[in-house]
Amino acid sequence: MKFSRIVLNRLQSQPTATDTVVVIDVLRSFTTAAVALAKGARAIYPVEALSTAIALQGELPNAVSIGAIGGGDPAPGFDFGNSPSQLMLADLAGKNVVMSTAAGVRGLQRFRHARQLYAASFVCARATAEAIRAAGAEEVCFIITGEWVDRDGDEDIACADYIESLLRREVVAPDDFARRIRESDFGRRFTAGTWPNLPRADLDLAAHADLYDFAMPVRCEGEHLVIR
Repeated sequence: MKFSRIVLNRLQSQPTATDTVVVIDVLRSFTTAAVALAKGARAIYPVEALSTAIALQGELPNAVSIGAIGGGDPAPGFDFGNSPSQLMLADLAGKNVVMSTAAGVRGLQRFRHARQLYAASFVCARATAEAIRAAGAEEVCFIITGEWVDRDGDEDIACADYIESLLRREVVAPDDFARRIRESDFGRRFTAGTWPNLPRADLDLAAHADLYDFAMPVRCEGEHLVIR
């Protein structure tokens, strides 16, 4: 099995990864998505544009919306912001969830033609590795979505390192990777107490290794991407 990395915000040309692509967004999109599925959501529809997300919500039965803008502030008009700890209190059983949360969603859309596509975060990292191995992947490309001008993205790099180590069948301690998530540039914003829409509870969830025993494969259903 071969491994590679792509930083989403450095892409200058069309992507070349076509076998197995793992789009990682630990803080917070795909931690939020994992919580939504664990809370019984029927499906998650990742949509890049906020206006498109609102329109799709109106078309889907029994649908709710998750939206974020800028540095993680809730998007106006959406049912929920991009906060996994907030979703822990929500009743999502049987609901369709439309998600528009910037980087992670954009990564999925960019690599939608991969043979196998996964949304991934630390809470479902081991399950993701197991799904990749079971699918017979030959080449695995990790998409790092959290690196920006003012962020090192190490929360996503740590998750990629953990999944790759598991795929290599190495014996690793999840706590080492969890520490990197907490100490990443973005992770520190959740502990600073100066960002009202970045609660510490979100970081605590996002740094919980293998909280869930399911992976999040992404499929094309008609014109939409869907996570089930």
